[in-house]
Amino acid sequence: MALALTLSLSAPFGGNEAKAASFDCSASGLTPNEKTICSNLTLNDDDVKMATMYTMLKGLFAMGVSGNMADDQKAWLKTREACGTDVSCIEKAYEVRIGQLQKLYDGIDKPI
Repeated sequence: MALALTLSLSAPFGGNEAKAASFDCSASGLTPNEKTICSNLTLNDDDVKMATMYTMLKGLFAMGVSGNMADDQKAWLKTREACGTDVSCIEKAYEVRIGQLQKLYDGIDKPI
């Protein structure tokens, strides 16, 4: 079963707040990349999905894997940031990162 499908994406984030999962869209000093994500519902949804998956998975692993995940996330954020305001580039970045996180989840030895 896909991790992304098992998560309730709206419940933990409340109502119609100006928030994406990983940052506050009403904060001052947002990058052009973040402003683009906040203004695009699909990108905002991708951000919610990615951040939820990342947070859940990070809590499942010990420090070594968790630390590697944090390093990978920082590298990915730089990749996403390099997209600037290019929506298709940002969409692709999320697709890649969500795929990486899904692969990590699929590799967990789960009970039947």
